[in-house]
Amino acid sequence: NEDVSNLTTATAPLVGTFYAASKEGEPPFINVGDTISVGQSICIIEAMKIFNEIESEYDGEIVEILINDSSPVEFNQPIFSIRNN
Repeated sequence: NEDVSNLTTATAPLVGTFYAASKEGEPPFINVGDTISVGQSICIIEAMKIFNEIESEYDGEIVEILINDSSPVEFNQPIFSIRNN
C-alpha cells in the first residue's frame, strides 16, 4: 500500500480547458516521474480564449496526472498528484 501522507494535490485555479502542452504536437510541460519546482509551468488552462500558463505552487515529483489533455476543468478540481520532496 503506497504511503499517501506525503502526497499533495495541485488543483485548477480557474474554470476552463486543461492543456498539457503549450500547443498541439508539442511535448507536455510535465510527465509522471518529473521533478517540479515552485514557479515552474505545469500546464495551460484556457478560459474565454485566454491561455493561462499555470505555475506550480509546490516542489516535488509528479505521481499522477489526474485529467486528460483538452478536458474541461472546474475551479479547484485536482489536476496533479505530487509527492513532496
